[in-house]
Amino acid sequence: MKNSPVFLYRVSTKRTSSGKTSYYSLKVKRSCPSCGPELEVEEEKKGRGNPISVQLFPPELVEHIISFLPVRDVVALGQTCHYFHEVCDAEGVWRRICRRLSPRLREQGSGVRPWKRAAILNYTKGLYFQAFGGRRRCLSKSVAPLLAHGYRRFLPTKDHVFILDYSGTLFFLKNALVSSTLGQIQWKRACRYVVLCRGAKDFASDPRCDTVYRKYLYVLATREQLGVAGATGSRACDCVEVYLQSSGQRVFKMTFHHSMSFKQIVLVGQETQRALLLLTEEGKIYFLVVNETQLDQPRSYTVQLVLRKVSCCLPHLRVACMASNQSSTLYITDQGGVYFEVHTPGVYRDLFGTLQAFDPLDHQMPLALSLPAKVLFCALGYNHLGLVDEFGRIFMQGNNRYGQLGTGDKMDRGEPTQVHYLQRPIALWCGLNHSLVLSQTSDFRKELLGCGCGAGGRLPGWPKGSASFVKLHVKVPLCACSLCSTRECLYMLSSHDIEHHPAYRDLPASKVVGTPEPNPGSGEPQDPGGTAWACEEYLSQIHSCPTLLDRMEKMKEIVGWMPLMAAQKDFFWEALDMLQRAAGGVDQAPPTPES
Repeated sequence: MKNSPVFLYRVSTKRTSSGKTSYYSLKVKRSCPSCGPELEVEEEKKGRGNPISVQLFPPELVEHIISFLPVRDVVALGQTCHYFHEVCDAEGVWRRICRRLSPRLREQGSGVRPWKRAAILNYTKGLYFQAFGGRRRCLSKSVAPLLAHGYRRFLPTKDHVFILDYSGTLFFLKNALVSSTLGQIQWKRACRYVVLCRGAKDFASDPRCDTVYRKYLYVLATREQLGVAGATGSRACDCVEVYLQSSGQRVFKMTFHHSMSFKQIVLVGQETQRALLLLTEEGKIYFLVVNETQLDQPRSYTVQLVLRKVSCCLPHLRVACMASNQSSTLYITDQGGVYFEVHTPGVYRDLFGTLQAFDPLDHQMPLALSLPAKVLFCALGYNHLGLVDEFGRIFMQGNNRYGQLGTGDKMDRGEPTQVHYLQRPIALWCGLNHSLVLSQTSDFRKELLGCGCGAGGRLPGWPKGSASFVKLHVKVPLCACSLCSTRECLYMLSSHDIEHHPAYRDLPASKVVGTPEPNPGSGEPQDPGGTAWACEEYLSQIHSCPTLLDRMEKMKEIVGWMPLMAAQKDFFWEALDMLQRAAGGVDQAPPTPES
C-alpha cells in the first residue's frame, strides 16, 4: 500500500548538560490510513540518531514543550493527527499559554473550556482604528492594556475610548501627544490607558452619532454596600456611576436596592431630560430621568425608578436587549420580536413614512414591527435601522435620502425591506446617513461593506457614496467582531470567543426569494437561484445609466451584490478601476435607439 505524506513539525528545546546543547524534533508519520498515526521523536545530535516513540515521554513534558509555541502554531499542530489533537487541546497546555499571554490573570474565567477560552480571548484582543482625514489612511492598533481579559465592548467619546473586558474591568484609553521615532511630537489616538473602574456590567453615553455630545459616561456596576444598622456583613448592590469622559472623574452615583439586578443600560432624550433605561435579568425595563447639565454640581437628590410602559402594557414579554438613539428606542424580546418607541414626529415619519399612528401625548407606547422570522440583533441610526434575523438576512427600514439602506435606490422604506445580496453578517452598524456591515467571505476572510453618504471619507474608497453596499478599502483584522464609526475615525474591535458560535439557521427552500416554481414535468426548478432574472435586472440597471462612467460605477455596485469570492470581487473592481482611468473621464452620450 502506498504511504501517505509525512507531516513534520519541529519543536526545539535547549538543554544545558555538561556544556552541550541538544535539539529535538517531533515527527508525525502516517504510514497507512488504516493503521493510524505513527509518532516518532528523532534526536538530532552530532554523532548519533536514536528514534523513539513520542508516547514514551511524560504527557506533562510534551504539554510543557508545546505551551511555548505561538497560539497559531498550537492550533496547526493539533490538526496534524489524533495524538497531537488531544495533546494540543488539553487544558494544561492552554493554562500555560494563558499564563504566558496574561501573567496577571488570576482566574481562568467561566465556560466549558475556561483556560482555552481565556487564552484565545487574550490572544485575539485588539482595537483597530483608521482616521478619515490626514495623509496617513491606514489601519492602526491602540495600546493593549496588560490587565484586560479580552475585549467585550468599546465606546469612543469626544476625546478618548473606553473598553470593557470579560472580567468587568473598564479601561480608559487616552489620546496624547507622544514622541515619534524621529523625535517629532505627534498626536496619537488611544496610546495610553488607565483603569477607570472594576465590577462594571455595561456602560453608555450620549446616543447620538457625533461624539462631541458624549460628555459623560454612565457605568452600570456592582458595588458592596454596608448593611443597615443592626445587620452584619455587606450586600452587593447595582449602581450607576457617572464619569467625565475628559478626565475620568466620577461626578455622580446612584445606588439601587439589592433585590434589583440589571444587565444593560441605554440612554435616550435630551441632556435636560436624559432618560436612563435599565434592563433587568428578568427582562423588565425600568427608567429614571436626570438633568445632565446639573450632574457636575455637588448636591444629592432622589430620583424615582419607574417601570417602562413596554413592560407594563406587555408584561408577558421578556426583553433580551435594547438599542437607542436620541429620539427612539428599540427592544428585542427573547422570542425574536421587535418593538419600537419613537418620541418625535420627524423621526417617526422617516421610519414609517406616515404619522397616522403617532401619538404626541404618549411617546412610550411600543409599536410592533412585523418580520417573517426571529430577530437576533439590530442597529439603530438617527432615522433608519437595520435588523438581522435567525437566517442571516438583513432588513433595512427608514430614511434613504443618501442610499443608507443599501437597496440600490434612494427611496424611503416604511417597513423592513430585505437586502437580498447580503447574508449572515458578523456585525451591523447604522450612523447618521450611512451604514456598515462586517461580513465573512467563503475563504474565512473578513471584509467591510458600506453604503450611503461618503462625504468626509466615511466610506473609504467611495468618496461619492453608494446606494448599495460596496466593499470599502479597509484592511479588516481576522478576528474583528464589532465596529463603530465617528466623524473622524472608523473603529473595529477584535476578539474571538470560542463559546460564541454562529446562531444562524439554514433558510428553508420554500422561503428563498427568487426561486421559481418547479416544473411539473421535472422534479427540480429550472433556475434554482433566480440567476437569470437577477442578471436581466442588472443589465437593465446598467442600460439606464446615461454615461459610460456611470455605467462603470453601477457595474462596481453589481459586483458587490453578486455571490462571488473575495478574490473574484477584487479582480473585477480593480479591472473596472483600470477601465475608468483609461477612459480619462470623458463622458459618452447614451446610445440612440437605432444603435
